[in-house]
Amino acid sequence: MTSRPGIVRRFFGGLWWLLDFSRRLVLNLLFLALVVVIVAAWWVGRQGPVLSEKTALVLNLSGDLVEQYTSGASEVFLAEALGEARRETQLRDVLQALDAAANDPKIVRVVLNLDDLSGGGLASLREVGAALNRFKKSGKDVVAWGSSFSQRQYFLAAHADEVYMHPMGSVTLTGIGGKSLYFKDALDKLGVTMHAFQAGKYKSAIEPLVRSEPSPEALEADQAWMDSYWAGWTNEVEAARKLDKGAIARLIDEAPRRLAAVRGDMGQLALKEKLVDALKTRDEFRALFIQRGAAQDEEEGTFRQISLFAYLSHITPKQGGAIGVVVAQGEILDDDAPQGLIGGRQTAELIRRAREDDDIKALVLRIDSPGGSAFGSELIRREIELTRKAGKPVVASMGDLAASGGYWITMSSDEVLADAGTITGSIGVFGVLPTFEKTLEKLGVGVGGASTSWLAAASSPATPMDKRLAEMVQTRIGHFYQQFIGLAAQARKTTPEKINDVAQGRVWTGQQAREVGLIDGIGGLNDALTRAAERAKLSGEFRVIYIERGPRGLERWLSLFMGRVAVAVEQSLGLQAPFLRDGMRLGQQAAPALRVFQGARDAPLRGYAYCFCAGIE
Repeated sequence: MTSRPGIVRRFFGGLWWLLDFSRRLVLNLLFLALVVVIVAAWWVGRQGPVLSEKTALVLNLSGDLVEQYTSGASEVFLAEALGEARRETQLRDVLQALDAAANDPKIVRVVLNLDDLSGGGLASLREVGAALNRFKKSGKDVVAWGSSFSQRQYFLAAHADEVYMHPMGSVTLTGIGGKSLYFKDALDKLGVTMHAFQAGKYKSAIEPLVRSEPSPEALEADQAWMDSYWAGWTNEVEAARKLDKGAIARLIDEAPRRLAAVRGDMGQLALKEKLVDALKTRDEFRALFIQRGAAQDEEEGTFRQISLFAYLSHITPKQGGAIGVVVAQGEILDDDAPQGLIGGRQTAELIRRAREDDDIKALVLRIDSPGGSAFGSELIRREIELTRKAGKPVVASMGDLAASGGYWITMSSDEVLADAGTITGSIGVFGVLPTFEKTLEKLGVGVGGASTSWLAAASSPATPMDKRLAEMVQTRIGHFYQQFIGLAAQARKTTPEKINDVAQGRVWTGQQAREVGLIDGIGGLNDALTRAAERAKLSGEFRVIYIERGPRGLERWLSLFMGRVAVAVEQSLGLQAPFLRDGMRLGQQAAPALRVFQGARDAPLRGYAYCFCAGIE
């Protein structure tokens, strides 16, 4: 028989139960409240803000202007929830919003705020400029304001009807180009021997490793494409701002004298040179449009407005036949690759998916790539060829960069379009193998070992390169080059000899490439979509479907959950999760080009179709 606990024990036991029950009740209620907040925030976020009459669409373009996020969409939203600036803006979103706003009676104007725009090539900027011009043709105005304008930012601002700038701001116009570093002498001092192999006298990608200065051929080719590129930039800006032809060149040439004339005031210089229409602080800019009759947002104390990403939720998808778009952005690798790089096998699978989808009537391959693995490039080109043979038209659309392997993957398309400022060509192949025998000798490190044949040990970086291996590598590089120009000749309906004359690793702008016959025409993404629809005989309106690889399995659910939870918590409770920031940046500091050389199937007999094209401001 069990005795009953004493009164003291029963009292403290009951008190403990009450405390434990209260704790669980409070925690459960808090958890339930948090779930309700997250669900509500998620639902509100999906619905988007209400779009009222007389609203201005504010394009605050942040980070780099890209064809495709280099990280997943959930990571992008998570970064915003953590209070970080958006690092990328998708070009397609900007174009879609501008074209929809042109026909939206509730949108009365577009306001450009370009302070946070940090990246984007001329082709991408031209796409946005063309969309701004289409918007203006609807009878609505575009205005731009900036604290200052970099050269890239000003290209877009120049397309506005009015350009305003902070009185302490400046418009920085410098032209393009710069200096590169050459490491041969430094590598010699370290005892590192770089064995370079190439096909194409203009293929200058490896010159920084094997020369102390650029070759005459590299300087000739670079000067030619830079002059073409800059002429396109200045001509468009001068036309948009109604400046005299050559006004920008004269401004740069006479910059010291002209700046001295306004006593060093860059804002006054921009105003005097008609680069901007007026100097106004941000609050003065807001007040100006309210004075002009713009609808007010009393709560925010400014004119009524909606952001790009909020406006996208109000756009009604188009109907009709579908054009598929596969984006090839970044360096080309062999197999799979994370977003922001091109996996040869992975991209081929996306093209195959588009080919086998009966709803998709034609395909556009949108390219922004310096190239990479010749093998990965060929996987993609072959899949394009099979898609054409299956009866689906393919149009290649070159963005900012479609060079070397980026050109290779276009060669089976029905039609190749590029912007006049696209950087393309660089039809050539190279290989590079370093050896460190002199370095090891300086350090007093000996080398030795057994092998069954000379070739088994020939690729060791610890010993001098065997002449027989060097001969094999150069033969292999030559084979890749002959294959490259042969495919290009077949695609361009000419001879390998004629392609060789304009190949040799030389870089061209889109305008120059059209003149030498490497592409079919000048045009942007919209032109490519229209041509694909015409080739597929689609009449009237058509849909655009981007075929992309999303996160898979657990990765997909974790990124989706964490991204949406963080956004909901940030927006609804004002909380942040700084402990997640470092994880999001993991791996972002690695130089992308180095990934091209990883995982070689047939090292050292390896060929790369890659263009280390100069950076462009």
